[in-house]
Amino acid sequence: MARNKGSSTLSSPYGKDQTPLFERLIKVGMALSAERDKNRLMETILLESKAITNADGGTLYIRGNMIKDTVSGKQIFEASPEGNQLKFEIMRTDSLKIAIGGTTGKDISLPPLYILSPDKGEKNLRNVATASVLKGTSINIADAYKNEEYDFSGTKIFDRDTGYRSKSFLAVPLKNNQGDIIGVLQLLNARDFSTGKATVFHESIQPVISALASQAAVALDNQQLIAAQKNLLDSFIKLIASAIDAKSPYTGSHCQRVPELSMMLIDALENAESGPFSNFALTPDERYEIEIASLLHDCGKVTTPEHVIDKSTKLETIYNRIHEIRTRFEVIKRDRVIDALRNIIDQNSDPKEVLENLKKQLHHLDDDFAFVADCNLGGEDMEASAVKRIKSIAKLKWARTLSNRIGLSPNESQLFEKGGKEVLPAEESVLADRHFHKVPHDENKGEDIKKSLWRFNVKIPKYKYDFGEIYNLCIKRGTLTDEERYKINDHIAQTIMMLETLPFPRKLARVPEYAGGHHEKMNGTGYPRGLLGKNMSIPARVLAVADVFEALTANDRPYKKPKKLSDCLDIMYNMTNNEHLDTDLFELFLTSGVYERYSKKYLDASQVDVIDISKYISTK
Repeated sequence: MARNKGSSTLSSPYGKDQTPLFERLIKVGMALSAERDKNRLMETILLESKAITNADGGTLYIRGNMIKDTVSGKQIFEASPEGNQLKFEIMRTDSLKIAIGGTTGKDISLPPLYILSPDKGEKNLRNVATASVLKGTSINIADAYKNEEYDFSGTKIFDRDTGYRSKSFLAVPLKNNQGDIIGVLQLLNARDFSTGKATVFHESIQPVISALASQAAVALDNQQLIAAQKNLLDSFIKLIASAIDAKSPYTGSHCQRVPELSMMLIDALENAESGPFSNFALTPDERYEIEIASLLHDCGKVTTPEHVIDKSTKLETIYNRIHEIRTRFEVIKRDRVIDALRNIIDQNSDPKEVLENLKKQLHHLDDDFAFVADCNLGGEDMEASAVKRIKSIAKLKWARTLSNRIGLSPNESQLFEKGGKEVLPAEESVLADRHFHKVPHDENKGEDIKKSLWRFNVKIPKYKYDFGEIYNLCIKRGTLTDEERYKINDHIAQTIMMLETLPFPRKLARVPEYAGGHHEKMNGTGYPRGLLGKNMSIPARVLAVADVFEALTANDRPYKKPKKLSDCLDIMYNMTNNEHLDTDLFELFLTSGVYERYSKKYLDASQVDVIDISKYISTK
């Protein structure tokens, strides 16, 4: 960069007027403080240093270590003021038109420099950059070819191959405000402002470059701290998502795949050239905000009990209670056999008739239990006649002679004592809804208060849980009671409560809204706030589409068989017709090919059938 003498700042060869240079130094410092992009920041440091000294070339090194990434398994560089390596970040040589690293997108293939030898730990004082770190001072070389203290053999080979003449060097350590050296700025071949010929770096300019280096180090250190905090936040959020998926085999990799699918759809929105989303655009911060929200969209599931998430039969809690009922039927059958044998022994009836009647009774009991067991599996719709039969079977009695008040926890004892005094032997129904099956809401958590405080538009069931056997066996569809469905849906409310409590920075302020809106519906019948589609943000609607599609197409859920892709799209199409999902987003999901790209990556080949998306696209 050419500069006239009037713009120089110090004594010869940089001139006499100091004001312009110091003004520039202040402006550079302000620019460094404001810059948020690490590559542009490092580039500014190097280019401004080159401009001030009129250097032909320069290199910026960052201190750290090469480590193995735990996710990819690849070697990556981790910046650290305690690191033993200097990594080439940016290289520039104007006369040779060399510009690599930084914002150029061109990687520097040179290996990092070792500050201490990796085998013996000896100080590398022969290299100018590493010596600058070890000594903690600037090193000014007037002519590399006449210097014997440092090893410039590599420099001379470079010169020989390129026809270049490396002469003067100025290496300045980048010290942060704790005095730690986080990198090195190395300038090459200062040029005379008048003639353009290579000259020495004048001693008078060193304090200016050192001051700039100090400002740069603080700015760069802040960037590294911010990057480290962001990396910690990202890692912690991914850890939460992984933990939720690992909590139950029924969630599979849901929290890993929904973010990927969401961002694929966000890309499609940004690339839309026509239609309702043609003006949709995001800043990098806004994209990051959506990505974080998608990773946290189900974080409330950490509060959902596993026996609810994993409930695969109607009578299942921590275990499947069908085994208790089987035992009761076995007791009744044994009693019937005993009664028959006593009748024969006492010669009260014809033995043949007694045995024939016993056979019918046992067969009827077996049939009743088989029916109960079948009802326990759940299904699409339980008919009224089946409910009636369950209630009829419940009238069967069996005799209990052992106390049910012993061997209990204090809480369980309190529930049983509310039933009054125990009298043995006790005649009990083979199926029953008992008082201790009804678990009240936690008084200290106040569901009504939660509903009011967080603006949730939900119907709260009377009880926290109802484990009644008849009640559960008569569930109309599936295996969940109203109370359990409330508990399942409550994970969205918990997600909102957890996220709105966190002090997110301004650029992540909408994470709770995006994450907490993926179960809302366009017609206002969704959960937990009953929002209308017009009151939902586009990212929240995107997460809703991604959440449904991932759940429908998942082939790693032990509770269901993998669905065909066409079946999944049929279901989603019906959901748009019923105003559950955004129609425009669903159509873009199809026309952009997002559904197809995702399916190729995550669906089994047996799931992917021929799709004609035209039947799902509106012609209006």
